[in-house]
Amino acid sequence: MAPFLDRVGVPTAAICVLSSLASLGHAGAIADADSEQLSARDSAALDYYVPPYYPAPYGGWVADWQDSYAKAKALVDSMTLAEKTNITAGTGIYMGCAGNTGSALRVGFPQLCLNDSPAGVRHADNVTAFPDGITVGATFDKSLMYQRGVAIGKENRGKGVNVWLGPVVGPIGRKPKGGRNWEGFGADPVLQAVGARETIKGVQEQGVIATIKHFIGNEQEMYRMYNPFQYAYSSNIDDRTMHELYAWPFAESIRAGVGSVMMAYNAVNNTACTQHPYLINNLLKDEMGFQGFTQTDWLAHMSGVASAIAGLDMDMPGDTQIPLFGNSYWMYELTRSALNGSVPMDRLNDAATRIVAAWYQMGQDQGYPATNFDTNSGAAVNPLYPAAWPNSPSGVTNEFVQVQADHDVIARQISQDAITMLKNDGNILPLSPSQHLKVFGTDAQKNSAGPNACTDRNCNTGTLGQGWGSGTVDYPYLDDPITAITAEASNVTFYNTDSFPSVGQVAASDVAIVFITSDAGENTYTVEGNHGDRDASGLYAWHNGDTLVQSAASKFSNVVVVIHTVGPLVLENWIDLPSVKAVLVAHLPGQEAGTSLTNVLFGHASPCGHLPYTITKAESDMPSSVTTLINSEFLNQPQDPYTEGLYIDYRWVNKNNTKPRYAFGHGLSYTNFTYTAASINKVTQLSSYPPTRPAKSGILNFSQAIPSATQAVAPSGFNSIPRYIYSWLSQSDANNAVSDGKNGKYAYPPGYSTVQKPGPRSGGDQGGNPALWDVAYTLTVTVQNTGDLFAGKASAQAYLEFPDNVAYDTPIIQLRDFEKTEELAPGASTTVTLTLTRKDLSVWDVVAQDWTVPAVDGGYKVWIGEASDNLSIVCHTDTLKCETGVTGPV
Repeated sequence: MAPFLDRVGVPTAAICVLSSLASLGHAGAIADADSEQLSARDSAALDYYVPPYYPAPYGGWVADWQDSYAKAKALVDSMTLAEKTNITAGTGIYMGCAGNTGSALRVGFPQLCLNDSPAGVRHADNVTAFPDGITVGATFDKSLMYQRGVAIGKENRGKGVNVWLGPVVGPIGRKPKGGRNWEGFGADPVLQAVGARETIKGVQEQGVIATIKHFIGNEQEMYRMYNPFQYAYSSNIDDRTMHELYAWPFAESIRAGVGSVMMAYNAVNNTACTQHPYLINNLLKDEMGFQGFTQTDWLAHMSGVASAIAGLDMDMPGDTQIPLFGNSYWMYELTRSALNGSVPMDRLNDAATRIVAAWYQMGQDQGYPATNFDTNSGAAVNPLYPAAWPNSPSGVTNEFVQVQADHDVIARQISQDAITMLKNDGNILPLSPSQHLKVFGTDAQKNSAGPNACTDRNCNTGTLGQGWGSGTVDYPYLDDPITAITAEASNVTFYNTDSFPSVGQVAASDVAIVFITSDAGENTYTVEGNHGDRDASGLYAWHNGDTLVQSAASKFSNVVVVIHTVGPLVLENWIDLPSVKAVLVAHLPGQEAGTSLTNVLFGHASPCGHLPYTITKAESDMPSSVTTLINSEFLNQPQDPYTEGLYIDYRWVNKNNTKPRYAFGHGLSYTNFTYTAASINKVTQLSSYPPTRPAKSGILNFSQAIPSATQAVAPSGFNSIPRYIYSWLSQSDANNAVSDGKNGKYAYPPGYSTVQKPGPRSGGDQGGNPALWDVAYTLTVTVQNTGDLFAGKASAQAYLEFPDNVAYDTPIIQLRDFEKTEELAPGASTTVTLTLTRKDLSVWDVVAQDWTVPAVDGGYKVWIGEASDNLSIVCHTDTLKCETGVTGPV
């Protein structure tokens, strides 16, 4: 597939633009209203094109948000110019939370605290280190996803965090070696979408604004960031792939009412995401009906006017890319741009209103806790403005508020239910507490210097419970595996080494438990040669873990391997060795690594996790476009063409008839389940295209004359804090800005317009046309535990196969829904319901620019089973009949 891109240079006010504004588009179709605005293309080889999308659409036209917008607009209308620009940007890095907006205290709008991590509350005390997203995805359990969201929301609220910087669905896991895949839920758009939706619901029900991130194409860590001398890489994504893969979980998050979207560091089709008018104005705000506010990733802001008119609403943490002197591309520069008319007042009013509306939408105007912790220090008394050191006044910034409650219970349940059993030859598991167990590997025991000894977990020392970087949470404690094992079993010998030691005489009944790891994280740190991504280690265990397993397998007849990992590994060096009897992937369990594991090892619970990605036999079983990391960017913008299109992970191996070692969705149990009595019911009569979208209604008027220069000037006698970023101008700068506006006109990009659009046909509500979520079919299936000894939970997974005769190339199967049963006793059964929506049966039509059902009432097949390669039921949408005991499609 050819990338759809074009580059259009855009000057900006008062700053140097490091990237060009460009358009992301589709083959063929161009909106009639914009056709006259097209400029000549630089190259006839560019097959995908749409003109720039302006202006930024107003928010407030979705019914669920209209009350909040009415309140927000009234408040914003009462603000001065400087107050409006103050709340749209941060006051500077290291000023308390990860980011802090300015305030408008005169009218009652507070400074907002924005804070990581997607697994809890970063850099805080008395909080829970929850399992990471990849672990949550491995549960395939919507209820656990939601409950974790509730707990995370409560902890962030209790600490006074207004905007939680999670969850993560980008990266989606396109590149197996990608550094931050573990922050998301797995390498599939539906698994990611459901994980995000349930998390957002849980968090925002607590009154905390959630942030879905990173939009979009941020699929590797190295070379993701722009700097004054170098462009970030460009993810070149075609239109259909953008909609059906990468934007899918974002659309679901927006439908769930998410309050904020964080733009990615990288470029898409050679335009930086933070100033990309198609991504922000069209895809997010118009097509997907996003009502909240967009924000930059930290220090990803690189322009003034260009980013504002492209639809950016908030600059975080406020500084320029090199945050040394308290300079900003917005704040006082945005005040200047509003006074000189280069940023229209309606655009500024819309941005400010979006932020305030999200605050009202979550009920933060009533009784919301003040921020009571300090990300920069664990002490009680600290500088009030840490980045202004040594000139900052001091005060109490950390009140040590306890917010953990009983959240260890849900954290432990997730860690336990995520454990994925890949292999269990001879039913060696569960173990008996009386067996002689010899445990190998430093991963079995927490870091002897303390679980938080490495800042942001930027080392792989001891038990690996989290990846590294901004996605981490400080451990309140770490329940490590060896402590739990020795508490459970009576005869345990532990070798705290990753080199196989002398073990003396080994009995035939002895069991070796070997712990191995694979780590990754944010490019902020390099760990054991890995620059965020697993560029040094590749898809192999760290610390010579593969050799450790091989050595144990040569000595012991019974070897159990436990893997803590950020993602897939190549296991071929040892997986078929006869003495390697069992393999458990425990993913990244957070603080509850120990008891959650021993509950499975010793049979107190049956394993019920499933792989949220595919484990291939070789790296080369995936396309080079996803296995090759960008490893250079010197003086060029690296290009990352998504030539594999829709075919990532299991979609690729299925297309190429490559048998993986373990398929997406694979996970064994101590018991057995049967799937019977399947039925399919038609709920909605579909049409080729959805019904006409509802028109935008109730749109507020954000227009305003340019205010007086007096609204931009600091009060007389105000004393500023060094490095603290303010929105005020000096009187002379304010006067000059007004004069500049009278004497010249800003050179807007080709296609720029100030006339609001009615919106694309594919839009209409949060997430898109509301008809996309019409339930097309429901399916029911009876799941029975047919084992004799163990209770267990089953995961019913539904995969869709498009009819053979459709005019679109589609993956053989695609996950469309899943449901986890409650724990079923031996012999017990339950009925599971799965749903397919209109969108599930649709593809993105790049010409019509809409979702289309390519075979209305046609022969879709819905495959149901317990893994993508273990599907024993097929239901037909044309005959409404189901067959059981069949052979799956892959």
